[in-house]
Amino acid sequence: MSKPIFELINELPTSGTTVMSLKALDYIVPGEWQNISGFENMITLVTGESDQAMIQQIGERAITLYNDPAEGYQRAVWLYQTANSIGGKLGAAALANKIGESVSFLSFLEKITPKADKAQAIDFSIKVAAEIIAYAKINGIPGDGVAEFMGAVGDYGKESIMRLAALTCFDGLIPLGPDFLRKIEEFISGLVPHDLTSNPAFSAVSSMIPGGGAEGQLGFVQQGFNSIKGWMGNFVSSKGITAEGVVGSLKNFIEISDDKLDYVAGFLDATTNYFDYTGVQTVGRRLIERAVAEI
Repeated sequence: MSKPIFELINELPTSGTTVMSLKALDYIVPGEWQNISGFENMITLVTGESDQAMIQQIGERAITLYNDPAEGYQRAVWLYQTANSIGGKLGAAALANKIGESVSFLSFLEKITPKADKAQAIDFSIKVAAEIIAYAKINGIPGDGVAEFMGAVGDYGKESIMRLAALTCFDGLIPLGPDFLRKIEEFISGLVPHDLTSNPAFSAVSSMIPGGGAEGQLGFVQQGFNSIKGWMGNFVSSKGITAEGVVGSLKNFIEISDDKLDYVAGFLDATTNYFDYTGVQTVGRRLIERAVAEI
């Protein structure tokens, strides 16, 4: 079991590169994401409850639900955490910067090697697969959850829509360019099972991917990407999102002194954990909402 849910939420930072990067995307999904840190604080913000006894009761019920192995909340958190860790983070370099300070981008250049497009496409697709599986686990959906996810993604909000916005921008648009969806589709449609089994991202989460083996799991990854590409393409076009616009917004929050998009992508990959961060917030919100409904 991972750390208790209250501890995970209590440990969410209130500043740093991840927080600043997500704030930079507020213009894309305005007002959706709040940087909620602290378990009791989240209960209050989600429910509007101010009575301390009721807050305690809600918290206890949420913790019980999270700890129940028959529920899928722990597995969802594990997926968010594991999918987040596949980017080859430069943790030591990130920790060298004091939390809350701006980060000099040039100091990272010699330590960052941008991913090859194929590796980027595979990692992107596996994060999509993790998102779908986590959605199914959180909502108690049997099976692979693809159909249910397709029906629900249009209604995503709060931390969940911010996570998809960050996935779109930081793992798709900036590293792969404006035609990132076509590139990813081309790469993953030509994959064979060995391409997955030799990929660290797949190896990290393969135990949770449906399919009964590498060939079936490859089919699930491809199906997962196909389920979201239409929504994501419309998301980009309807909001007029460009890589230059995202980088311009990032510069309002983080000191980035280089405009080479592949290195910007490498910098974000090395210094942010948005998938894990917003994933914990999503699970916390769902637990609290369910706890309130059951009390």
